[in-house]
Formats: sequence, structure tokens, C-alpha cells
Amino acid sequence: MAKTYVLGIDFGTESGRTVLVDTATGRELATAILEYPDGVIDKVLPGTRTRLPHDWALQNPADYLEVLRVTVPKALRAARVRKQDVVGIGIDFTACTCLPVDREGTPLCMKPKWRKNPHAWVKLWKHHGAQKQADRINDLARKRKEPWLSQFGGALSSEWMLAKCLQVLEGAPDVYKAADRFMEAADWVILQLTGVEARNACTAGYKAQYVKGQGYPSRAFFKTLDPRMERFVDEKLSTDIWSLGKRAGELTPDMARRMKLEPGTAVAVANVDAHVSVPAATITTPGKMLMIMGTLICHMVMGRDKKVVPGMCGTLEDGILPKYWGFEAGQSGAGDILAWFVNNCVPAAYEQEARRRKKSVHEVLSAEAARKEPGESGVLALDWFNGNRSILVDANLTGMFVGMNLQTGPADLYRALVESLAFGTYKIINTFEEHGVPVKELYACGGLPERNPFLMQVFSDVTGRTIKISASAQTCALGAAMFGAVAAGRKRGGHNTVQQAVKHMARLKRKVYRPDRARHRVYGDLYAEYERVHDWFGRGPDTVMKHLKRIKQQAMGA
Repeated sequence: MAKTYVLGIDFGTESGRTVLVDTATGRELATAILEYPDGVIDKVLPGTRTRLPHDWALQNPADYLEVLRVTVPKALRAARVRKQDVVGIGIDFTACTCLPVDREGTPLCMKPKWRKNPHAWVKLWKHHGAQKQADRINDLARKRKEPWLSQFGGALSSEWMLAKCLQVLEGAPDVYKAADRFMEAADWVILQLTGVEARNACTAGYKAQYVKGQGYPSRAFFKTLDPRMERFVDEKLSTDIWSLGKRAGELTPDMARRMKLEPGTAVAVANVDAHVSVPAATITTPGKMLMIMGTLICHMVMGRDKKVVPGMCGTLEDGILPKYWGFEAGQSGAGDILAWFVNNCVPAAYEQEARRRKKSVHEVLSAEAARKEPGESGVLALDWFNGNRSILVDANLTGMFVGMNLQTGPADLYRALVESLAFGTYKIINTFEEHGVPVKELYACGGLPERNPFLMQVFSDVTGRTIKISASAQTCALGAAMFGAVAAGRKRGGHNTVQQAVKHMARLKRKVYRPDRARHRVYGDLYAEYERVHDWFGRGPDTVMKHLKRIKQQAMGA
């Protein structure tokens, strides 16, 4: 039987990447990456003088098309694979990343009339400018005792679809009126590939509060929120929701020409980067938590029963894999927090030492920090430099260090930041277990497990759990490719189920991180202090973080 291949295309925060995968073995033949030409837009709109407010993060949808045009042919050339042998395509996306489009599916920001209006552009997942709108949605949902709220942790994030759409309505009602619908960027890319608007169940559920068998929040809720939103679902969204693992359609002749592929190639329903990674890390049963560790950390675990877990991003039936309840949590910052520290808080001597040793500054700091014992520096940090996604669901919270003195050095602070990330994950794990969702094993994938063994050992020591690592350096893209194989089906050279795809295409590394029990006991004491600080600043009575942010915004004229 002839060899067949599938493409997994991962649209991340800073770049898009395509992986070409053998459907029979999961071997990755080639990877092609393109940094988004406009990157994360957080200061000025491209080609304009329009400056953006604080806490905004936008993107240009044209960059997504460029990823398709550039990386797919590049991967095929590198692997010397014929386009006729590619049987399926799957994509994944950061979420919620949403945009307003017209009736033809053209993003409003691509039309000259709206190009200078920030609300017409893609709002990236880490756009936190809609916190006020999120607060209003949460307050109203609690007041009305909306039954769906508990299913999403008791509070919706400013990162999700409803808050972002309400922000458009209040900030630019003309853009809201002009938008025929609001789409997840993932679904918009599928529309470009196939000509079919296939709204995927994952983003509709976790990011827009669509509940299987019930639908979105009611028309009465939206009318009370703002009378102009009474028909929001009917006019701006879609109730035609597509299950994960299904075929969305086939590649159109036009897109096939651009991507140097065959028309008619099967295209899977889109998925979220974190969720699609679960089967790619070999997980198909409950009790195994996957940590997708990069710019931020997403925590994915499945359960057999519906459970209400406060502060989670969402709990959905079939949300990750069929027949299980999928639970999502997360930390809004991780790799970008460590990068901020290295870029802004490290003396030049560390850069010089890194060059001398032909290492990264992260590696130099990690080596120095690893020589210290837990608690030795006396420093504790909070991992809220980009807000708190779980458990507190509040983008207005900020990071901090406590316990510094004149002997505190860069390695002490770096270690405290790494430990704070591990403590944040441990808080999430404990909250899951306290509410009936067991977390027996940890798995990890992403840039941090690939590059920072010190960090991974700290996570193992803090949580007291063994951590297994996905074999793929591009687990998200591999997961997308696996769903592409399912969209193709066995008759075309793919697989009929996700479980079959896992059996043939997913694997783990031999490297396993095991906890040091003595260090875990010490971390128990440090974690107790983390919880005290977490609750003091996150739940009150001290609101200094929010007061400082308000003063900052006033000083900036926001």
C-alpha cells in the first residue's frame, strides 16, 4: 500500500507552523515555521497611526493565510513528498482568538473603511481589554443564577468570546453592526480552506459558552446585558456546531493552488491547540493531565462524569475526546514571564557568561538556580504577570515578589518565578481533586519541556507527581495532523477514529521526571505560603494590585 501523509498546521501566538506526518507511523518528516509578519499587534495598527490602549492584543488575519501559502509547500519540498500523497489536513489555534467578518467571510479589518478601527481586527487570546465587560457578564449571570455559569468555573474570562464581542458593541457599535458574524480564527481559516463555515464544538463550548443539548446563553440574558444584543446568537454567531474529528470539507481548487496541494484533500473540523494535543501526548483515558507549556500553560484532563470545579475555563461533554467530560484550566503566563525577566532584569554579566559558554541566558540562570535548595533564597513569587486565568479568573491581577533582601540575586528571582509557575499548577491540580476530578499522572508538551529540564524537575518536585513528556517537539501540530488523518478516513489512507490515530501516530519520550520526596516536603511549606499570598491578594482583603493598575491607567490617559 502506498505511503500516505497528513498535514498539521498549528497557529500559535507568535507564529504558525506546519508539520508533515506519516499516517502509518507518526514520523514527522518536515516542519516549516513562519513568524507572523505583523506578529502580536499591541501598540500601533499596521499601516496606520492608530495607537492601541493598554492590555490590547490584536492580529492580522492575512498572516494566517501567509502561513498556509508559505509553510505547506516548504514542508512538502523539505520532505520530498508528492502532493498526491497528502490525504488530510488538520489545524489548531490559540483561543479565544476571534474576528468580525462580513457576509462573504471577509474580515472587516481587510476592508479600507474599517482598517483604522482596532475593533475590526482579530482579538488575540491574550487581549485583556475586555475585563470590564467580563465583570459585567459575570455579575449579571450570578444575579440571574444562570445555570451555565458553574459549568465554566463560576466566572467567564475577559479572554473569551462574549466579553470581546460586548467590548466591540460598546466601543465601536458601527463595527458591531457591520459584522455579519463573529468567528473564531480557527473556523475562519477552515472557511478559507473549504468554503464551509464549520463552527467547531471546542471553541463554541469552552470559549463562547455553548452547552451540548442546551445551546448558548438565552436571548433574555443577552437582552438584559444590552438590549442591542438580544438577537446576538441568531445574528452574529451560528448554532450549527460541528463535532471534533469530523470532516469539515475538502480543499478548494483556489486554496489547493496557493498551498501546492491537490483539490479535494480532506480537511478536519478545527480545534484548539491545547485540546488537540491531548491525544497527541498518548492520552485517551481520564485521570491524566496534560500541561501544554509555552507562552502560557494550559491544563487538560478528562473525567467520566460532569463535575463543577470553580475557577476552571470550562467543563464540556465530548470537549476533548468523545464519551468523556473535558476539563480545561490554565495559567495566563509562563514562558513569557521568564522571557520578561531575562530581557529586563538580568545583569550584562549573565549575557557575557552565556556567550562564553555558548548557552542561553535561561540555561545559565537555570544551572545557578538548580544549585540552590527549595526555600534557600527566602523569596516567593506570584505568577500573575499576565493576570490569573485559573483559579481566580481575573486579568487585573499582577505579579509580585516577596522576601527579597540585599543578598537576593538574579538566580534567586528566576527560581522563585519557576516555582511560582509550579505552585500555580499545583493549585489547579488540588482544586480539580477537591471537586472530584482525579489527577493521577502528569504529561507535558511544548517549548518549556523541550528547553528547560530544571523547570520540569521543579514541577515534578512541587506537585509530587511523575511527569511524562510528549515525544514530538510540535505536539499541537501533530495532534492537528492526527485529526486530519481521521478526516481522511482509513479508505483514503488515514484512520477511522482518534484512538486508532493515537495507536499509530502518538508517542512519548524515554525521559521521565520523578519527584524528589524530600524537596516535595519542603515545597509543601512554601506552597502553604503561596496559598496565603494567593488568597490575600487574589480574593481580598488587599486590592492593591487593582488600585495600582487603575492609577496606571489614569496616568496613561486610558
